[in-house]
Amino acid sequence: MTNASFLLYGANGYSGKLIARFAARYQVSPVLAGRNAAALKQLSRETGYPFRVADINDAAQLRTIMRDVQLVVNAAGPFDRTARQLIEACLDLKKHYIDLNGDTAVFEMIRAYHHQALEAGIMILPGAGFDVVPTDCLALFLAQQMPEASSLEIAFAIKGSSLSHGTAITTAERLGLPGAIRSDGRITGEPVGKRGMEVEFTPWKEKAFVMSIPWGDISTAWYSTHIPNIITYTAVTRTTWWFLKGQVLFNWLLCTKFMRRKITGLIHQRIDGPGDLQRAKAVSLIRATVSNRAGNKLTAFLRCPEAYSLTADASLLITQKVLRGIHRAGYQTPASAYGSELVMEIKDVERIQVQTTHS
Repeated sequence: MTNASFLLYGANGYSGKLIARFAARYQVSPVLAGRNAAALKQLSRETGYPFRVADINDAAQLRTIMRDVQLVVNAAGPFDRTARQLIEACLDLKKHYIDLNGDTAVFEMIRAYHHQALEAGIMILPGAGFDVVPTDCLALFLAQQMPEASSLEIAFAIKGSSLSHGTAITTAERLGLPGAIRSDGRITGEPVGKRGMEVEFTPWKEKAFVMSIPWGDISTAWYSTHIPNIITYTAVTRTTWWFLKGQVLFNWLLCTKFMRRKITGLIHQRIDGPGDLQRAKAVSLIRATVSNRAGNKLTAFLRCPEAYSLTADASLLITQKVLRGIHRAGYQTPASAYGSELVMEIKDVERIQVQTTHS
């Protein structure tokens, strides 16, 4: 099979570079793109892929570099600054769009393009990486076992890895902002870390303290499963949890431009993302539970590769499918487009079947 090409915008970022490095495994080849010509030229030398330069806010440039590809993969976060421009260009040119977003508000913004995407005959699928492929697939897997489920809880722990530069910047920019859950079908604000508990990622016997956060599934799992009540959790230390519970006292400070400039400056100096050896050793653990109004519960687990490695593999797997003509028009989540088994197509993903609890 001849390699098929797609536009990889944000190719010089941490996740973008991984996608470029992994692309040959999936018999696809990216056209590297972004606004940093020097970085793209260097990456082009290293990978052998062509590159194109365009500023995200220059509509004409974007449309020029997209004209001869079928698909745009957006790896340029924060996605609240890049998704809208690329999606609108994709709608104009009838190109498919996927990205690596994990921000609930951005998912909801992108969902507003559903009818336009249907009319254009293109697929718009955000969350094609660790945010939110494994969690979305596990949520649908459980919903298929319990169609009458009324509540969904998802918890995850990443063991042995660290943040990339882009993820750290996105996290810093959300400091001081409220969290969210889904309650009776509506996204409802509540403080980050309002809920905390210890969970066991059976059968690996890994225990972790987790706190509530507004993970992307607050948005996406609703569209995938129609379960009306959703809470998501991530593993943290108890010290971090208690610190965040007191965050309300200084949210005003975290939201100031001065403080965000300070934090962002530190990130620019120190954060590069996990190296190859660290990623090879790290794992991601996911636990999801659904329950119905009768009090019955079903729980299932996933053990996955490190989060950034899974992001590269998942986004490329979806890219491969799109380029082979396997896609659904309109706004899609990973599970709504490709089903609960999508994540099981990724190497080294292990799913443990349902554990049942009765009221």
